[in-house]
Amino acid sequence: MSESKPRRKLAAILAADVVGFSKKMGENEDRTLRNLKACRTLTDESIEAHHGRVFGSAGDSVIAEFASPVDAIVAAVEFQRNLRDRNLKITPEDQMEFRVGLNLGDVIVEGDNLYGDGVNVAARLEPLAEPGGICVSGKFHDEVRRKLDLGFVSSGPQEMKNIDEPVHTFMVEIGSSSKVLEAFVVSAPAEPTPQAAPEPPATVEAKVPAIAVLPFTNMGGDPEQEYFADGITEDIITNLSLWRTFPVISRNSSFTFRGQSHNLKQVAQELGARYIVEGSVRKGGNRVRITAQLIDAEEDHHLWSEKWDRTLEDIFDVQDEVSEAIARRVAPSVTGHEQNRLTRKRPENLSAWEVYLQGLRCYHERQHTDQEDPGLTQARQHWEKAIELDPTLSDAYAYLSILGISELVQRITKDPEKTLDAMLADGHKAETLNPENPLALMSIAAAYFFRGNHSTALDYAQRAIQFNPSNAFSFFWQGLVQVHIGEYQQGESSILKAFELNSADPELMHFHGLLYFACLGQEKYDEALEAIDKALLRHPDVGHHLGFRAAVLGHLERGPEAKAALDRYLTLRPNLKVRDDYRRIFVPNSALADPIIEGLVKAGWEPEG
Repeated sequence: MSESKPRRKLAAILAADVVGFSKKMGENEDRTLRNLKACRTLTDESIEAHHGRVFGSAGDSVIAEFASPVDAIVAAVEFQRNLRDRNLKITPEDQMEFRVGLNLGDVIVEGDNLYGDGVNVAARLEPLAEPGGICVSGKFHDEVRRKLDLGFVSSGPQEMKNIDEPVHTFMVEIGSSSKVLEAFVVSAPAEPTPQAAPEPPATVEAKVPAIAVLPFTNMGGDPEQEYFADGITEDIITNLSLWRTFPVISRNSSFTFRGQSHNLKQVAQELGARYIVEGSVRKGGNRVRITAQLIDAEEDHHLWSEKWDRTLEDIFDVQDEVSEAIARRVAPSVTGHEQNRLTRKRPENLSAWEVYLQGLRCYHERQHTDQEDPGLTQARQHWEKAIELDPTLSDAYAYLSILGISELVQRITKDPEKTLDAMLADGHKAETLNPENPLALMSIAAAYFFRGNHSTALDYAQRAIQFNPSNAFSFFWQGLVQVHIGEYQQGESSILKAFELNSADPELMHFHGLLYFACLGQEKYDEALEAIDKALLRHPDVGHHLGFRAAVLGHLERGPEAKAALDRYLTLRPNLKVRDDYRRIFVPNSALADPIIEGLVKAGWEPEG
């Protein structure tokens, strides 16, 4: 008898894996295995409940089949959300996140096992997903997109090991609304009637625009220089990804357009991006010219363009410098453009992302004075609304925490301890939702700083730098802690790095205020005065800055000028009677408290006792 042919069938395949499992095992095997068992209970229950079957499991991986792709994605979203909810209730050490890949394809059946490209593609899709996320193939997406109340973002075609053709991929917008699980399957839309469709409902998920960086063009004509143009492009993609403000299309997807003439709007649609970065590189002799531009492809609008002319003493340093500069310009430019876009939208139909942007605008327009600040109040309202629409919006929680800084510094809060508790709670919530969010880490650093726990504050600030070394405020917080523990030279280096990274920030007065601290601690009083005057230039009524100015004028022994500055300061701080009164309103355990107090005394302050 001839051998029977292998039996084949069409199946939806789910592949899942734990993020960072090997590292967790290396840290604590017993704890990791205990948590894996708890997580596997959640994954397997969802798979079984939606008619799936686990046919492969090794270590931390799960491979399951479904007859229906709809069942497969419903199960995946359900257990990802259940895992996320579990993480919110436990310590960071016990948390686990899974990546999930989903594919629809032909498989070979052999006993209880399945083989073939249908399985292999699912396994290759899984590492492409974000932690806690889901990546699906184009074929899977085409089958489910009209049947589910879910959003999908194209991440373009991806080359896969041992798979002949690139696979088009999509990331699933899992969202947070309970509606996702209440009514996944939606009926096919009826033909529209002349009575017109109802008003669209308010969007409940953040729709954050994505950015794609197209391969920079080698204008020099030398094919061997392609590596330099490619290196520039890859570095920009990497640096943009560090900001974690916007999704960045992967290198593999963007490079499919290498060497092609293209319509940017079509490219953006295919990649699932709204913004495009493109540019060119021209080398000649020992010089290189690099150009770049940022384009809103949806509106065919150029936001900015710039060129850099450099010598090539160290080609890799040039590559790093330019890629960092472009990344620093892109993130704020897109944020500003998105805020402007809001002015053209109906306010009753905003997404969580857009409401978050409204809060950001209010925050940057705050008054910086020692009184109730409507900008802060409005920012809080917007961010709380954004969280209501999307409880997974990490940046909204981070900024709620950062609000506490202004409330403390502007002396708005009536209960500093309660404010600090809220800062830590919101900051840690933001960190739980995104452990690599520099904004979350900076907010936690700030809370510990104002508590006087400088070692923990410094640790969080340095972690923020680790996850985004191009963010000026990461270095700001590192420097702020350093000067208050007496490491004045190190603090000065940190703030100079912050200036280098962003010399046009609207919050630049804080940078100058920090430079004041570094100079004062080193008794460089003239430089300290110059720094604090620059801080006051934009906001002349900031109470604590007025006190700092009086103190340095006291150290400079500029009698009448120092006394006038002191009098202005004391009108805002009438309760300063003894030296400890100042210590109570200043940063706890600060090495700078005594130098400032002594400066105020030299300016004419006469503390009691």
